[in-house]
Amino acid sequence: MAKLENTHLKTVEQRLLWVSHWMIHHANHVRPKVDGIKIGGHQASSASMVSIMTALYFSALRPADRVAVKPHASPVFHAIQYLMGQQTRERMENFRGLGGVQSYPSRTKDAGDVDFSTGSVGLGVGITALAALVQDFIEAKAWGQDIPKGRMVALIGDAEMDEGNIYEVLQEGWKNGLRNTWWIIDYNRQSLDGIVREGLFERIEKIFGAFGWDVERVKYGALQRAAFEEPGGAGLRDWIDACSNAQYAALTYMGGAVWRKRLMDDLGDQGDVTALLDRRSDAELAALMENLGGNCVETMAETFAAIDHDRPTCFLAYTIKGWGTPIAGHKDNHGGLMTKAQMAEWQAHMGVPEGSEWEPFAGVEDVDRLKEFLASIPFFAEGPRRFADARLDVPQIGFSTDREISTQAAFGKILDELAKGDSALAARIMTTSPDVTGTTGLGAFVNRRQLFARHALPDAFIEHRIPSTAKWNFAPAGQHIELGIAEMNLFLLLGAAGLAHSLWGKRIIPIGTVYDPFVNRGLDALNYACYQDARFLIVGTPSGVTLAPEGGAHQSIGTPLTGMAQDGLAAFEPAFADELAVILEWAFDYLQRDGTGDQDERTWLRDETGGSVYLRLTTKPLEQPGKRADDAFRQGAIDGAYWLRPPQPNCAVVIAYQGAVADEAIAAAGLIAEHRRDVAVLAVTSADRLNAGWSAAQRERARGNPAAQSHIERLLGTLPRYCVLVTVIDGHPATLSWLGSVAGHRTIPHGVEHFGQTGTVGDLYRHFRIDREALVTSISEMTDGARAATLPRGMFILGG
Repeated sequence: MAKLENTHLKTVEQRLLWVSHWMIHHANHVRPKVDGIKIGGHQASSASMVSIMTALYFSALRPADRVAVKPHASPVFHAIQYLMGQQTRERMENFRGLGGVQSYPSRTKDAGDVDFSTGSVGLGVGITALAALVQDFIEAKAWGQDIPKGRMVALIGDAEMDEGNIYEVLQEGWKNGLRNTWWIIDYNRQSLDGIVREGLFERIEKIFGAFGWDVERVKYGALQRAAFEEPGGAGLRDWIDACSNAQYAALTYMGGAVWRKRLMDDLGDQGDVTALLDRRSDAELAALMENLGGNCVETMAETFAAIDHDRPTCFLAYTIKGWGTPIAGHKDNHGGLMTKAQMAEWQAHMGVPEGSEWEPFAGVEDVDRLKEFLASIPFFAEGPRRFADARLDVPQIGFSTDREISTQAAFGKILDELAKGDSALAARIMTTSPDVTGTTGLGAFVNRRQLFARHALPDAFIEHRIPSTAKWNFAPAGQHIELGIAEMNLFLLLGAAGLAHSLWGKRIIPIGTVYDPFVNRGLDALNYACYQDARFLIVGTPSGVTLAPEGGAHQSIGTPLTGMAQDGLAAFEPAFADELAVILEWAFDYLQRDGTGDQDERTWLRDETGGSVYLRLTTKPLEQPGKRADDAFRQGAIDGAYWLRPPQPNCAVVIAYQGAVADEAIAAAGLIAEHRRDVAVLAVTSADRLNAGWSAAQRERARGNPAAQSHIERLLGTLPRYCVLVTVIDGHPATLSWLGSVAGHRTIPHGVEHFGQTGTVGDLYRHFRIDREALVTSISEMTDGARAATLPRGMFILGG
């Protein structure tokens, strides 16, 4: 490597070190504080990464490469963008403030060129490996062979290696022939609460090797390697190798004089070793001992440049936490900050004149030469690295004409019909499931569209003519990626595939299925995928206590509330096949939208922005309502609710249901209707969208628009005040109990609040009081004098 390039890299490294730390210092000690809360920013964790990131971004990376930055190194990332003119000083000055650069890199919140958001540790690591699989998936297709292909890179804090999802990803990568993936570990051996245990990485290294990774240890910097060649150097190297993590950190913090004393005490007067130490001042000795591989930009650049293959590679880069700063090595430096006095002294050491703290090239002797170097960096040469792809036309989605069918079965039939066709949308579908493909309705699609693998692998059962419903061949043209039983991997894969249009300029329609109760096992990764604005369809099925024989461990209770609470995810729970067909046709378009965020004044939902979609389905067959094609039904199914039995002018009771309990709600209304005609039935397909629209309309009215009215407000607004709402769902009752607040109606919620057990569907419905008899009983008990006084003359109360 040319000496001049090393000089420029060193200059860039020092500028990034300064800017990242000044940004943090400014936020904590210069910017006015308004609430007395520490701002933070992880100076020490940034310092340990600065050499690695300098070598990576300014030497190794190419435009097609994608990087997930260690969350606590975000200040260095922002400093890189600032140095390259891709970030404003205003946003830098407002670090961790409203409108400023984010605490952790964010695709949706930061103005910089963020490839993958990070924050919840471990997830940014895992998504890079699964993104590499998505890249292979696209490249193998006729429509994707021209993609910009690069390495998927993760910058990792060594404490992140405690995260279990990382090891789940390692196994999945091995099964799928992972390649073009780099994981770079900042091995500073310090975490928030202490020092990393001795010998830990020797064990982790064996795990990487077992799953087919190359491991590159980057332990010694250029200064240390040169010293090892001197007489006495072998003894120094042996001492470094034997020194414990805690001792190395403590000696680093105390500095050169203490280093000298400790080395002399341990090694004694050995002539050559003593001479090696004596040739260096205290400051030079400290620089030598702190010149670990990961803190040497020259060494890191050489190491990256030496990789000439596509095998997955883990770089173990030894570093000093807080390297190059006054708090280097201190046990408490993870959340610690330099004091004002320390910063002032360090500023002088870094050669930054007072008043020039935000100047990108402060202290640089030959600015023009450095700018020429920066202009030649390949990674930044092609400008913005966000792509786009045209929206795919959505074919008309039909629905099953079966007299009785479950929503899970209907979902499988709809996908099968798509698989039979030749639409552009069907060609872009990527299905995936954590070892529950056949039991969640994907089997027919996979039979037609095959499993994906870079190299064809025939089904031995077909080869030997053994009858099987699953005819699953592996082929490059395959459209299904079968995962092991790890829901975190499912949502990370959906997240990576759901960003394909932006990362590679090729749109994918990712569809994942999972047993609904186990959505909770992947919640962190689901939230992570939504935070990045990834676009995917997740189908949770079977759901609720309706999965009666499986018992409480397989029955979901809180997932409807999860669907309501998760930002970026529109949650639906259709009861009938025609509802599902309407919702899926809308969803395939919704996944592809990228509008401005203006609200639809009909619902006050921001549908033009698009998002991901969650379907909660069941295996319980329901008698279907017959063909319905009216606009009110279709639009209501999308907006979240419609009247299955419209209210009459004197309606006294509304039964509102969502999902599998439709038959119980309808039957209860039928039983009551034998005696009276003032019972209505509200079919709720999405409590999530109803609630979101209601909340948005209220905010709009608060802003001065009295005409703002949501879909649920129009549906319930004509009901008499004495009307009682009875809600029922095979899930937590809070999903629907809020409906009474819309127009002030008394509400009796029915649902499931406790773990289920085994039994028949009827047994469990009766046990949890979500059956028709329980609904009728609740309605019959709604008698009180106050309500009776509000009734029109001559009207009686049911049960009174």
